[in-house]
Amino acid sequence: MLLHLDASARRAASFSRKLSAVYADTWRASNPGRPYVYRDLAAQPVPHIGEAWTELCDYILEHEITDISRYQEAVRTPAQRQAWSVVQPLLDEVVAADVILIGTPMYNYSIPSALKAWLDQITFPKMSLEGRSFVVTGARGGAYGPGTPREPYDHEERYLRDFFRGHFRVSDVTFIHAELVNSRLDPALAHLREQHEQSLSAALKEATR
Repeated sequence: MLLHLDASARRAASFSRKLSAVYADTWRASNPGRPYVYRDLAAQPVPHIGEAWTELCDYILEHEITDISRYQEAVRTPAQRQAWSVVQPLLDEVVAADVILIGTPMYNYSIPSALKAWLDQITFPKMSLEGRSFVVTGARGGAYGPGTPREPYDHEERYLRDFFRGHFRVSDVTFIHAELVNSRLDPALAHLREQHEQSLSAALKEATR
């Protein structure tokens, strides 16, 4: 199954959405009949975690529950039941997926809060999603690749790569970025428009490949 998430607050003008759509369309054409689930985390935001969620998390940690199918054992109160009603469908989708595709822009050197809320809801202590792959299609206003002056400020790719490895034990992660998208609007970056177009073209090819 392909689980496809978009987190950009933009709609038609979103490059991360464009890239994730290209990847999803290609995957579906190559895997006819296989399940596909789509969530728009910006249009239908996942709520932030609350105290009842932390109680679920604490119970799972204290009782050393590492089997995701047993997480529901932590539900003991009405508030926890409500918290679990948010978690369960999100977690079920992730567990069922072979590939999790995330279209996300870089916002303020990191990820959108909509994506962070989703990650918080589905993440519990010592869990494992081994055997799955993550693909992240991103758009960044500037250039943050290796050797660029802003490389140290990239807390998007580094954060997600560390998150997937540290929390989910997943190292099969692919990042596809279109950079310098602000060159389309910012007069100060206009001289970098050609580099942006090259980056976008390469990203579209990679998403298709």
